Parts: sequence; structure tokens; C-alpha cells
Amino acid sequence: MTTLATPPPELIAPTGADAPGKHTRRFGLPVATALVMGNIIGGGIFLLPAAVAPFGTISLVAFGVLTLGAIALALVFGRLAEQHPRTGGPYVYAREAFGDFAGFLAAWSYWITTWVSNAALAVAAVGYLDVLLPVHGSLAATITAALVLQWLPALANLAGTRYVGAVQLVSTVLKFAPLLLVAVGGLFFFDVSNLGPFQASDQGALGAISASAAILLFSYLGVESAAVSAGEVRDPRRNVGRATILGTLGAAFIYLLGTLAVFGTVAHDKLVGSTAPFSDAVNAMFGGSWGGTAVACAALVSMTGALNGWTLLSAQTPYAAAKDGLFPAVFATKRRGVPTVGVLVTAVLASLLTVYNYTAGSEGVFEILVLVTTFTATVPYLLSTAAQIYFLASGRSARVSRPRLLRDAILAALAFGFSMWLVAGSGYAAVYQGVLFLFAGVLVYAWIAARKTRRQTA
Repeated sequence: MTTLATPPPELIAPTGADAPGKHTRRFGLPVATALVMGNIIGGGIFLLPAAVAPFGTISLVAFGVLTLGAIALALVFGRLAEQHPRTGGPYVYAREAFGDFAGFLAAWSYWITTWVSNAALAVAAVGYLDVLLPVHGSLAATITAALVLQWLPALANLAGTRYVGAVQLVSTVLKFAPLLLVAVGGLFFFDVSNLGPFQASDQGALGAISASAAILLFSYLGVESAAVSAGEVRDPRRNVGRATILGTLGAAFIYLLGTLAVFGTVAHDKLVGSTAPFSDAVNAMFGGSWGGTAVACAALVSMTGALNGWTLLSAQTPYAAAKDGLFPAVFATKRRGVPTVGVLVTAVLASLLTVYNYTAGSEGVFEILVLVTTFTATVPYLLSTAAQIYFLASGRSARVSRPRLLRDAILAALAFGFSMWLVAGSGYAAVYQGVLFLFAGVLVYAWIAARKTRRQTA
């Protein structure tokens, strides 16, 4: 017997608080692409050349390998989004393939990643702000600056998706202008003698690639940004995949060309000890000492844009899970197109962690937590790529494109391997701490699942 299927959630017109309004606007392809690029490129690019310089130019090889892995992951997210164009991204894919518990783990681990990352970004941004407005001389001023940098993006999110998209697009354009200046302009000042040795460390070629990759691995977190916000993207089946691929390719272009330009404009011996490699590159290109101020401005814009995007993502996955009864129901509250409770809870938790970092002097603990975010981010990656492999291997025709079956399987396998490499690059301490975070989530799931069962049987 043939029956009329219920329209999928993404095709049902929203009502009430979710209905479109003057403060709500779905993201087009340019804004969705900017969201991906802005979240991938936070503040790390301003330090990466100096961080990998001790290994020599062989680190560029590691960057190339990582870029291929990130593109494979982006392609997998694009394919998954075509079949599941709903807000939540990895949570949606994991739950569809493996059930509620896997979906919850994806949502829980991704949520941890977002609010701890926000705290880290705010603390790093204060370091660049200090170049423009000295604040580190006062603990109160430092904490206030970090909190302001967190809450301004949160307020932009609370104002509605219309303003989130505007801030993301503007910040992405502004931060890429100076980065492109160095990346492209640096090629005209490129001096091969500045490159230094191909392999500067004592370890073998494979060891040098792996060691530099462990640093560079963290630079591609955020490729899933458009997939997580698929429900806010216009024509998600078409635009999410395109935005994911375009955003990842754009970020890869900036990363690789910018790092190469810095390597070729700053002498290797100086680059190894540099704390502001892009500033040194600008000074070498044009002379003077204004590079530090220019790069500080670019870094602030970059990290403010990243905070804006990550704040939105921090609320989207819990929202999707709450709609399915797998997160506290309050996270399903939505106003002006934004899950407001998720934004507020994220901002509060990130603020508390920031204050703790400054007042307790726990830099070591904070650095471990930042590494934990890399591990917790890979849990949704692994579950998503495993879901794609499951869909392909199970032969579920609605999710398998027969002519592209072999290509999709190879991409999924490469993306899974890339995700495993991310886990290895996090380090033993981060994996240990991250597993504890996940186990804490198991207890939360038990409580939520029990309440859900009790309501259903009442």
C-alpha cells in the first residue's frame, strides 16, 4: 500500500519562534562559505609559520598531506549534507546511522569543543589587543577585555541570524585582506636563501613530518561548520557541500601560501624565535615597524569572526539534539533564528573558564583543555565518516550514489584516517582528559534517556 510520506523537517515551514522574521535570514552560499573559512582560520595562522620553522621546510610537505585529508573530510560532509540537510551536522549523521547514543556522543563532544575553544580564542585575542591597548598590566583589565571579546559575538548571535551572517562576512573579508597581502605580496620579496634547510631537526624525514603535523593538525578544525548550521542555509542540499569545499579550499590556500611567503621573507634563524612571524614578514617586505600593529588588528578581526561563528555552532548541535529529546529541552528554545539558551550557556561557561584561567594561573591546565578540544572535535568527525561508510556498505539506496560509490568509499576511508590522525596528534594527556569528558557525558545521557523513557511510558 502506498502512503504519503511525511515531509522531512527541513521542508516543513517553521512556525512561532522559528518562523522567519526581520531579524532572521537564511545564509546564502557566500555567508556559508565565510562561516567555514572564518571558523577554520582563527588566530592560529598568525603563529603557525614560527611554530613549524624548527622542522625546516619539510613542514610544508606535512601541510600538503593534511590539506588533502581536510579536503577529503570536507567532501564527506558535503555528501552527508546532501542526504541530511538539517541543523546539527555530525549529530544528525551519527544518530541516523548508529542510534541515539552515538548521536548524543557527537552532540556532547562537539558542544564541549565549542565553548572551550571560545575561551581559548578570547584569551589569545587579548594578547593581540595588548599590542594596541596595553591591558596586561592589570588583571582586572585583562579579564574584562577577554569577557568583552566573548560577549560581543554572543550579543551579535542573540540579535538574530541576519546579524550573525553580516558579522561573519565582514570579518572574513577584513581579515583576509592583510593575510593575502603577505601571502601574495610576499612572493615578490621571496628570497630562497631565507628558507633554511629542508630538514632542520635531528629526526628522520618521517619523524619530522609527523612532529610538524602534530602542530598543524589543529589548524583545520571547523570544516564541518556549514553542515552543523545546515538548517540556516538556503537550499542546504546544494549549498552546504559547496560552502564546505570552497571554505576549506580557501583556508588551505591562505594557510599554504601565507606560510610559504613568511618562510621566504623572514630568515630561518629569525623565524624560529619569532613571536609574530607575519609582523616580521611585513617589516621585511616594506621596512619600518608598523607590521606588529597591522597584524594585531588582523588577528583581532580574525578571532572575533571566529568567535562569532563558533558561538553560533555551539548552540546549533545542542538545539538539534534537544529537539530529539537527547539534550535538555531548554536548549531547543529558539528566537530570531538562533538557539538563544545554547548561546547564553556557552558564553557563560566560556567566561567562567576564562576567569578561572586568569585568576588561578593555570596555564598548563588551560593548554591541556585546548588540546582536549582537538580530541573532542574528532569524535564527531570519526562518527560522521563512520556513518558515511555505514551508509555506503549497507547499500541503503537512498543514501548511495551508485556511479560514485567507489569514489565516495575512498573519500570516506581517507577522511576516517585523517580523523584518526587528529586523535593521535592531540597527545596522550589530551586523549586521557577527553575520554573523561566523554564518560561524564555518558552519565548525562543516562539521566536524559531515563526521563525520556519515563515520559513515554507515563
